[in-house]
Amino acid sequence: MLVKNVGSILQMQSAQPYGRVSKNRNKIMAIDVHNLRSQFLHLLRTRRTPQVPLCVIPGKPVNDPLYQEFPKPIFSEVMASCPKEDIPNMKELLQEQNFYLTTEEGEQGRLPFLVLSMKETNKKKRPAIVFLHSTNKCKEWLRPLLQAYASRGYIAVAIDSRYHGERATNMTTYRDALISSWKKGDTMPFIYDTVWDLIKLADYLTEREDIDSSRIGITGESLGGMHAWFAAFADTRYSVVVPIIGVQGFRWAIEHDRWQGRVDSIKDVFEEAGSDLGKNEIDKEVVEKHKKLTSHDNIHQTDFYLTLIRIHEQVWDRIAPGLASQFDSPYTVPVIAPRPLLILNGEEDPRCPIAGLVIPMSSVRKACADADCPLNFKVIAQAGIGHQMTPLMVNEASNWFDRFLKV
Repeated sequence: MLVKNVGSILQMQSAQPYGRVSKNRNKIMAIDVHNLRSQFLHLLRTRRTPQVPLCVIPGKPVNDPLYQEFPKPIFSEVMASCPKEDIPNMKELLQEQNFYLTTEEGEQGRLPFLVLSMKETNKKKRPAIVFLHSTNKCKEWLRPLLQAYASRGYIAVAIDSRYHGERATNMTTYRDALISSWKKGDTMPFIYDTVWDLIKLADYLTEREDIDSSRIGITGESLGGMHAWFAAFADTRYSVVVPIIGVQGFRWAIEHDRWQGRVDSIKDVFEEAGSDLGKNEIDKEVVEKHKKLTSHDNIHQTDFYLTLIRIHEQVWDRIAPGLASQFDSPYTVPVIAPRPLLILNGEEDPRCPIAGLVIPMSSVRKACADADCPLNFKVIAQAGIGHQMTPLMVNEASNWFDRFLKV
């Protein structure tokens, strides 16, 4: 099995044309980190319901969690492959806690989260890791990872992201929220609203007597990987970061005709936007890119692509403002450095094309080198893998957390 790290990926890309690389890299190196983070936090506050005091109330285990997909997933061999300690009486020693954290007013302001840890007689503070699920799943789906990490001495935490799990009422809750965000522009269900919750979650975790507030990691798969990326950008209390199949360049994808995979993951909102903007189909097949075209066809193709770009820009700016501009990966991923950052992607992932990460990878490497900790950054693009989490990724994430959180 071939695994490429950041050095080989950059070498692979260096021989290929990459428009405006030097200009963009110079601009990125001049990022005002404090100002960028302040802008993002201000954006989060602009679409919030009135602020409320941080409040935690007990919850109950969810016996029949809601998954917004069919058929309902039952078991993940990939998550079950996570390294774990062999503890004979694991069930008796494993402690489960369910809570609701109030992050703002309203129904979506109640954050359900699950905490698994081993019962301990001493009062020693332990490292904690926040786990974030993928689209249409929920915190209960992550239980195999939580149990594995808990067995190894971590306090393992999982949440339901916005409009998922206990925060959903039916099979289309998340889809409906995305479309509503496009129509009304009053919420940010794609990534940002959950990042607000994760900032509030950090407030709670750092106050727990059993957690070492300097050792809180965060990871997630797909949508959860994006949540981990942006939460770590926004909040430095997440000290070790492992996004799995979640980091991409949104602007790069638009400019390099690699937008289809990501758009397909939330296709309904783009189709709704296309209809609203007078374009009935956001579908690449209406233009056969590689056929010989007449001059008239070439003009039509150009108009078609300009329309697609306009739709993409308007959708992202509506449901997640700045996602394809000032808060895109070339600007926000380097801000995570020099905190330990491991990016795990598939080399063939259509939703997170590895070629779109050349600039942010270079910037993070420089930031870590300048801070005299070059080993704090690594990218693994697993050969032959598309948009899927693999046992190798689970194992690499486990090793990364052990390396930087087990002190």
